[in-house]
Amino acid sequence: MSSPSARMLELLSLLQTGRRWPAADLAARLGVSARTLRRDLDRLRDLGYPVASARGPGGSYQLVAGQAMPPLLLTDDEAVATVVGLRFAALTHADGDTGAADNALRKLEQVLPGRLRHRVRAVAASIETGSRPEQGLDLRTLRLLGTAAHSHQHVRFDYTSRTGQRSERRVEPYRQVLFGRRWYLLGWDRDRADWRTFRLDRISGLTVPGTTFAPRELPESGAVSFVQDSARYPITRRQGVVRFAAPVEVVSARLIPQAGTLEAVDEHTCRYVTAPDSWEWLAIVLAMVGVPYTIEGPAELIAYSRQLADRIARATSHPPV
Repeated sequence: MSSPSARMLELLSLLQTGRRWPAADLAARLGVSARTLRRDLDRLRDLGYPVASARGPGGSYQLVAGQAMPPLLLTDDEAVATVVGLRFAALTHADGDTGAADNALRKLEQVLPGRLRHRVRAVAASIETGSRPEQGLDLRTLRLLGTAAHSHQHVRFDYTSRTGQRSERRVEPYRQVLFGRRWYLLGWDRDRADWRTFRLDRISGLTVPGTTFAPRELPESGAVSFVQDSARYPITRRQGVVRFAAPVEVVSARLIPQAGTLEAVDEHTCRYVTAPDSWEWLAIVLAMVGVPYTIEGPAELIAYSRQLADRIARATSHPPV
């Protein structure tokens, strides 16, 4: 029989999987009698682990949520995965202004055994991210929206549009999506009777009145695709359409993927559709792709592209000195 401490750790590891264990299975896994198993379970309860028991043939046991957070038992791989996740959250500022991920990371690294500390630091030091939010995430907003979505509760908040207009919104929250460098909420706008996406950094005054709703079917495209399309092509913005005289593989390597959609027309040409904040900016980006292209619309993009071409022509019309 293993030592009592090793046996307790193994028992805790089994219970932390979340499943309900028949008493006979637990005793067999640990190689102990039913009486010893009950004694070990009582020790865990004394240490603050809420182990629930159910009556029945042989009985069963399960670790449930308690009022306090006792120490967790993690395997080596689980510890590394946890640290990597916290490191990513800190790098992308997903812990908001409070630095919650950084603080949790420091606490966890302090209690890691020596054999893991070097491995974790090596992995963490090698991690970089090319997609950082433009500002810290408000963890309170993320938490309230997540809880309301899970329990199907209405939310209310003030929302500032991209043009600076403020409005009060009454919404059924469903999903929170990280796209590009921003977090979005997918919800059913009760006043507009339609699906809408909201940038979390533009939400303020969030409240949860306590009323509930019957959940709807999500858009057919799925939450992520709907948010991506909404972010690329907002209802208030017009789309630019450009046809490139080059294969899609060539053009895709030279455009920002989050800025629009690029689809092959045939093996020699492709079409790019986007809804930019600035037509002038798009005119410059298109010229930088470095392949021939035709602008199919709108008129604003055509006008800015002609102005850009004129400026370049005038700048190069004089012979070099």
